[in-house]
Amino acid sequence: MLPDIYKKSIYDIDYVKLKKEGITCLIFDLDNTLGNVNQMSVPLKTRKLIKNLQKDFLVLIISNNFKTRIKPYLETLGVGGVSFALKPFNFSLIKIKRNYKLSKKEMVIIGDQLITDVLCGKSFNIKTILVDPYGDNDYRITKLNRILENFILNRYEKKGKFKRGVYYG
Repeated sequence: MLPDIYKKSIYDIDYVKLKKEGITCLIFDLDNTLGNVNQMSVPLKTRKLIKNLQKDFLVLIISNNFKTRIKPYLETLGVGGVSFALKPFNFSLIKIKRNYKLSKKEMVIIGDQLITDVLCGKSFNIKTILVDPYGDNDYRITKLNRILENFILNRYEKKGKFKRGVYYG
């Protein structure tokens, strides 16, 4: 369940390389990927990045959060998205693939959680990118997920397969 790519943040991803690989659709998680969980407005740096990416990619947001949380980001960025996505289940990725007439080879999911974002992408057989959390705050359920995630990542680290802060891809 390791991500295909691991980067410090969304700002460190090589989007030119993704485009050359045939990626046409970037599917971003919202909370702690595009901004802090307690930020209702889109950070300026994120706004600039997404606007630039929209020149070359279909940009979407996928979130387990409610529509009221995701809506300000969708409207500000002018992108589509799915709220209450129920990741790690891949129902929302199936919907995105169908609605936008994409192939799996064109899609990548980018998020800060191994057991929601990466597992969702892996179960749907698309490219996955893990980034470090944007901020330190988390929702309660996410804090529980992080405990499980840390257990999994510690096992990978003992096997020499993954280490937090050692970026690749």
